[in-house]
Amino acid sequence: MMPSPRTTRATVGNSTSSATTSNGKFEFSSLVNSRTPLSDSPSARLRASESPVRRKDSLTSQQVLPEEDCMKLNPSFLGIAFRSLLAIDLWLSKRFGVCAEEHCSWGSARPLMKLIEVSGHGIPWIAGTLYCLYKSDSLAAQEVVLNLLFALILDLILVGLVKGAVKRRRPTHNRMDMFATFSVDKYSFPSGHATRAAMVSRFLLNHLVLAIPVRVLLMLWAVIVGFSRVMLGRHNITDVAFGFLMGYMQYSLVEYLWLSPSTVPALFSL
Repeated sequence: MMPSPRTTRATVGNSTSSATTSNGKFEFSSLVNSRTPLSDSPSARLRASESPVRRKDSLTSQQVLPEEDCMKLNPSFLGIAFRSLLAIDLWLSKRFGVCAEEHCSWGSARPLMKLIEVSGHGIPWIAGTLYCLYKSDSLAAQEVVLNLLFALILDLILVGLVKGAVKRRRPTHNRMDMFATFSVDKYSFPSGHATRAAMVSRFLLNHLVLAIPVRVLLMLWAVIVGFSRVMLGRHNITDVAFGFLMGYMQYSLVEYLWLSPSTVPALFSL
């Protein structure tokens, strides 16, 4: 006589329960694990995520750098040279800033350096040029003085444009107590005093008849004005050096755009 299906299922159920009862939770958990796929088990997923292959792949994916970072890690020779020169410039400028504060090594000479600073400022030069233009009684003198005024205004415009484009901050040891500053004067490159000193000295040497001692003093004044900017901590050395070069070239531009009665008759008719 064949056993019924109910009897067979009951027998299997009884054997499973007896196996569970006789062997405890160990047999039951092993039975469950045997029925549960390896990939669906939480412990299996944890072990798979902690496998060496997975860890190696994750580390490799994390170590992949974007192209910009790779370029930064492998700078060019020109980039390294530029950064090195910039670091030397900052270091030397700080070493020569001996009048930046009263407690510095040359702090007692700070008032004299500030007087030299005023002598190279644009406002006294423009005011003096306007006065000379008002007092000039000959057409030749008016032509020279008018072009000097044009050169001073051109210098202010060009220096302001370059400062606004470069936006290099002034040295950290500078104290902002300068005479008659404007918004763009918070930037340091190039030195406006250096450009003005170089341009004015070249202009006067070429258009005024001066004695040799006066010519020497004029050139010394231009050099001292530029060097005082570094001593006061106003500018870095490269700011002054580029300012001298820019002022020298500005005079050539003024000569090219020279204002004369034939080119601008309306100005001279006033």
